[in-house]
Amino acid sequence: MRLILGDMSIDFSAIAGSGLTIAIVGWLIVFAALVLLVIIFTQTPKLIYYNSRKKLKQKTKKESVTDDELHVSGDVSAAISMALYLFFDELHDEESNVITIKRVRKVYSPWSSKIYGLRVWPRK
Repeated sequence: MRLILGDMSIDFSAIAGSGLTIAIVGWLIVFAALVLLVIIFTQTPKLIYYNSRKKLKQKTKKESVTDDELHVSGDVSAAISMALYLFFDELHDEESNVITIKRVRKVYSPWSSKIYGLRVWPRK
């Protein structure tokens, strides 16, 4: 098949069998993007830890800051998380836990009317 557009002509017979090639290239692009995302998500915490350690060294101006000084134990993490949970839990409004159901006065609704059903033939 040949397409002629003014002075330019395109021969589609050369690229007619490239559907498999396009599919493979598409899959490779998707998997490359996924691998890149995995690398970003796994390396970000390491970079944050490195930056915080560097800032702490500059702030304290000690010659030797060990990892033990930077490490937070599990008990401290649990206490901090419990304090945050209790703090944010108090911000929520207290509700009465009473459900009220009011009866609707107008029972008729055009949405539930049988007149407007789909089986009505249109008028000509």
